[in-house]
Parts: sequence; C-alpha cells; structure tokens
Amino acid sequence: MKLLLDTHIWLWALQDPKRLGKRAAHELRSETNELWLSPISTWEALTLNLKGRIHLRGDLTEWLMRATAGTREAPLTHEIALAARRLDMHQDPADRILVATAQVLDLTLVTADERLLGLAEIKTLANR
Repeated sequence: MKLLLDTHIWLWALQDPKRLGKRAAHELRSETNELWLSPISTWEALTLNLKGRIHLRGDLTEWLMRATAGTREAPLTHEIALAARRLDMHQDPADRILVATAQVLDLTLVTADERLLGLAEIKTLANR
C-alpha cells in the first residue's frame, strides 16, 4: 500500500508511537508499504513547534532529515492545488492539501481525524 501520513500520525510515529492504533502501527512498520509525506505536514509541524504546541528537538534541518528518513516526498503540484480547491469538505487548508494529494496520487491517507475518515474521494486507513 502507498500510505500518506496525516501530520499527527507522522508526529505520533516519531514522538509518541503508543498513540498509534495496532493496525496503523503495523502498516507503518510493514516493509511492503510505501510511506509518503506531504510538505504541508512539514509546514504544519514547524508551525506547531514555533507556537510551542510541540517540541522538535535540536537543529530543525537535522530534525527534518531524521524525521523524513524512510518516507517519500509527495509533490505539491498545481493539479493538487486545484483538486484541493474543488473538494466539498471543511476549509482547513492543510487537510484539503492532504486529501487532494491522496486523491491525485492514489494514496491511502492514514489519519485519526474523523472528518477525513470515510471521505468518498479517497482511501483512508483509520488509526485503529
């Protein structure tokens, strides 16, 4: 499976893996799956760090290299931006980019966000 990690899933996997559900944790560890990460998640993590809502340890450049190791970088394209604008869902820009990325690249979004689970436009994997 090609799994796109929602920002909180990525951060939980890095900082608090006990928050991951059994199946989600198994799928993230499985070598048969590809883990994808959107630059919007990096932006969200850096913003949360700036606001003091999370703490990213050490130099941010080094943190980012470690935190993204083993993942594929999902592109942020014009097609994804257009798809995000066309979605019929809540207006959170990061969520819209993640859903559009999953839609355009045919990825499965791993999330605990009830607002994103079960969207008709994409495949999702619940944090269970």
